Amino acid sequence: MPSPRLPSAVFAMNPVHLPELLPPHLMARLEKLVRIDSTLVVQDFSDPAARVALAEAEVLITGWGCPHIGAEALAAAPRLHTVLHAAGSVRSLIGEEAWQRGLTVSSAVQANALPVAEYTLAAILFAGKDAFSLRDRFRTEHVYPAPADFADVGNLGRCVGVIGASRVGRRVLELLRPFDFSVSLYDPYVDEAEAAALGAVPMSLEELLRTSDIVSLHAPDIPQTYRMLDRDRLTLIRDGGVLINTSRGALIDPEALTDELVSGRISAVLDVTEPEPLPTGSPLYRLPNVVLTPHIAGSLGNELERLGRTVVDELARLASGLQLAHAIRRADLTISA
Repeated sequence: MPSPRLPSAVFAMNPVHLPELLPPHLMARLEKLVRIDSTLVVQDFSDPAARVALAEAEVLITGWGCPHIGAEALAAAPRLHTVLHAAGSVRSLIGEEAWQRGLTVSSAVQANALPVAEYTLAAILFAGKDAFSLRDRFRTEHVYPAPADFADVGNLGRCVGVIGASRVGRRVLELLRPFDFSVSLYDPYVDEAEAAALGAVPMSLEELLRTSDIVSLHAPDIPQTYRMLDRDRLTLIRDGGVLINTSRGALIDPEALTDELVSGRISAVLDVTEPEPLPTGSPLYRLPNVVLTPHIAGSLGNELERLGRTVVDELARLASGLQLAHAIRRADLTISA
């Protein structure tokens, strides 16, 4: 009995990511599901070698560094019907022409949400313990603080406000459940019953900012959320509050945030900023009440394998005639990243 015909696939991404996304055991699985040249990783759809492969391609396996999939890519790949993205958002990747053709698009955004949520949980727990400022104080004084200095330290009953029930936001809410936090949620698309099911009390954005000790931002970067934390809303965060941003810098007014942090009134854990990275002279690099990390919350290092595994699992579903588990609809992008 002849073997079933395997669909033709092409990699399109920055080739530096491929070995981490698809280590040998995953690449072996993938090669049983599609016909693919593992030595060809497309970065330019106009490249002659790429165009030869794209002419037969039915599946495009993409990642960070993939060129925009618009009219040029579609013209080069007339048989293309599926894009499997081994990364997060496809908002800037998939052009209008691709949606019009009716391409099936899947993303590993759910898998990428996990390390972001883990980073967020760690930041919340450390913030509640005031670990960052106490670390700096210990480095300088080399003595333990007096018990009275810990009066406002601890995570028991700490009020945590989550902005956005995105994939990351929902995972953060799930990770917070074992702890003795009081959790609130702002998301205009989540009603009271769903918020309760997620383990949170629904609030307006203003109420959440006023009542939370720690505010964690997980809303998508869409026109409706641009500068959602403007100067007026930032002033609502209570004195001594902590703002965590693992979403996008564009959601916060950067000048207003800098002013609040320079004043010392609030603290922040910022994995994303605007611009990114910040200019060399930014005071945020030097402030003791700011923890800056270089956009590391998402998948890095060995975590990339989880994204590759998601794509291989989607290929297996495709081969079995099943619906993709992580399909992205065009309409989803109006309210999500």
